[in-house]
Amino acid sequence: MARVVQFSAPRVAEVVDFDPPPLPPGHVRVRTAYSGISAGTELTAYRGTNPYLTRTWDADARIFRDAEAGVAFPVVGWGYSESGEVTEVADDVAGLSVGDQVWGIWGHRSEAVLPADKLTGHQLPTGVSLAAASFTRVGAIAYNAILSARITLGDVVAIYGQGVIGLLATRLATLSGAQVVTIDAVEARREESLRYGAVASFAPGTAAEQIHPVDTAIELSGVYPALHEAIRSVGVGGRVVASGFYQGDGTGLRLGEEFHHNRVELISSQIGGVPPELANRWSVDRLQRGFLELVGRGAVDPEPLITHRVPVEAAADAYVLLDTRPGDALQVVLEF
Repeated sequence: MARVVQFSAPRVAEVVDFDPPPLPPGHVRVRTAYSGISAGTELTAYRGTNPYLTRTWDADARIFRDAEAGVAFPVVGWGYSESGEVTEVADDVAGLSVGDQVWGIWGHRSEAVLPADKLTGHQLPTGVSLAAASFTRVGAIAYNAILSARITLGDVVAIYGQGVIGLLATRLATLSGAQVVTIDAVEARREESLRYGAVASFAPGTAAEQIHPVDTAIELSGVYPALHEAIRSVGVGGRVVASGFYQGDGTGLRLGEEFHHNRVELISSQIGGVPPELANRWSVDRLQRGFLELVGRGAVDPEPLITHRVPVEAAADAYVLLDTRPGDALQVVLEF
């Protein structure tokens, strides 16, 4: 039997068995090594606040409709940043072999059968461990925010939120030539951001007034008051990249103040696509590969961000930790 993590109801995570499917032509079987838990998007499903649980996403019109929910409990295998080893390859597949270590998206399950084209070229680069490869998707989210910020050498960039993605964004912005200042409510995360390249770090509250005017701000916490402070921190015509996954109504976001008076540019960054002006050269796959290349070269080291390696059997405890004591953890990975 194989195992998969499911959310059976809001704030109820369980590990259930399933029969591994047969291997059809054009597919490979992967045994999972690590699966990273997203403390942002994934927790919205765990908590029951994700919009897919209350509305339907019309993919053709690209609009949410107030209709029957598109996703219902139980939500099975939600994870999106996995690494593992190929254990079986269909006879008609070329480019992948048994024993290849790969990265991809197949959810919190002990094994998966995937189309070969989803993993072709996803072998781990030299110098990248399976644990580090479990950061591929979150690293790409940070990378995408950096591209959206359009950083120029010497820019002062404020990054709000120093969880895993925020810390990776701090490192990537530093590599891009920015002077980075960070903002987070957790002192340990502020200290960590200094090790990842920030020149200064502040607690929320008066930070925007202390650092104003920065050239660009990137908001990664997904909290509306933080987005409001990011807007306050930039100067006239400044750019704010909203890369968090915001839930519910925008309480704490007052668009009639600095946003209006300073004509602030507000950009949404989401991992479903790259900035439109770069779409002829960049893709989501390039973001992911580019991040892993930086890891392989030693320019970015994500493994120290792993604070908890949790056997999949204890997945429920991992979600309780992230939901109730987020300041006690950075990256939590499930081990299979």
